[in-house]
Amino acid sequence: MQKTLFIALTLSAGLVAGAAHADALDARIDSLARSWAHANYEIGDKSAQADAAARIAADADGLSRQNPNRAEPLVWEAIAKATEAGAKGGLGGLALAKEAKALLERAEKINPAALGDGSVYTSLGSLYAQVPGFPVGFGDAGKARSYLQKALAMNPTGVDANFFYGDFLVRQKDYAGAVAALKKAMNAPARPGRDVADRGRKAQAAALLAEAQAKLR
Repeated sequence: MQKTLFIALTLSAGLVAGAAHADALDARIDSLARSWAHANYEIGDKSAQADAAARIAADADGLSRQNPNRAEPLVWEAIAKATEAGAKGGLGGLALAKEAKALLERAEKINPAALGDGSVYTSLGSLYAQVPGFPVGFGDAGKARSYLQKALAMNPTGVDANFFYGDFLVRQKDYAGAVAALKKAMNAPARPGRDVADRGRKAQAAALLAEAQAKLR
């Protein structure tokens, strides 16, 4: 009886500890998301933005090393590196974009549905769409379309999936398709705790929508 009780208490303690760790990890992932939104949408100076994104990437890397079986920190590290790449530009930016792609490919192997919103595929698709093609970079319109469509299959009403698909279609000069995608981005449901990111992304969608509509006139 005492042995059975001891085993039951040990199992219970282990479950509680595991739940507490999961809650703490989720809180740190949410913190990465908020920090990234601030860096991406509220820091106007490109040098300061690059520095902030680098710090977020370093924090995400540390979290990933502590939780090697979780894809979410890898995704945020990749997103932060992509933001740093955009802020820096040039060859340094291209090197960071390549690092971001490798991180996302690692995340995809662990859990392609990480973060629950198609972020792995949205981020890969946006990288393939925006990075120059061979021989300078790895950009590839076919892969971009494939990844972005996978993201939309996972999250058909998501603001990011629709925005980046719209951005890709503008680059492909499919302005009618872009208008449809960008309107969906602007009407995307709010994400709890992601107010800054939602406002920033929808502002980008509105600007790109105006550009696409102007091309159709």
